[in-house]
Amino acid sequence: MNVFEFAMQMEKDGEAFYRQIAAKTKNPGLQKIFTTLADEEVEHYKTFKKYYEKTPVPVSESNVFDKVKNIFVELKDAGGLDVTAETPQTEAYQKAMEAEKEAYTFYEKKAAETDSADEKQVFLAFAKEERRHYRLLENVIDFVARPQEWLENAEFAHMGEF
Repeated sequence: MNVFEFAMQMEKDGEAFYRQIAAKTKNPGLQKIFTTLADEEVEHYKTFKKYYEKTPVPVSESNVFDKVKNIFVELKDAGGLDVTAETPQTEAYQKAMEAEKEAYTFYEKKAAETDSADEKQVFLAFAKEERRHYRLLENVIDFVARPQEWLENAEFAHMGEF
């Protein structure tokens, strides 16, 4: 299995995991977040498939954070979150964070190992995307753990620079 096949499988696994979390999540806003992450993994898969097929495409940054910020605003406007319903899901959210960390670590390692400037650029771009997903999941966990505190920050400064 070459590196692109492995990356494609990782992205497929990530999509399945996010769709599973979305299905178990009670809150519609959080369902949207996890569905958005699953959709992102599909796009990553498609890009790696193109590289595997030797038809590389430029890697562009996603707008996932703009979408997610809007979802958090919707959650706030709808009165927040039923924390008791989401608390059991926190373990799944943490597993997702761990998977994102493994992904960005993997892509950074592959970028360091390749002699191809093109491949290096692709792996670093995906490492950056996976780090963004990691930060997003950190914010979901914070949101579930402390919804009132989290929502009080109208500028979403706690989300940091993705």
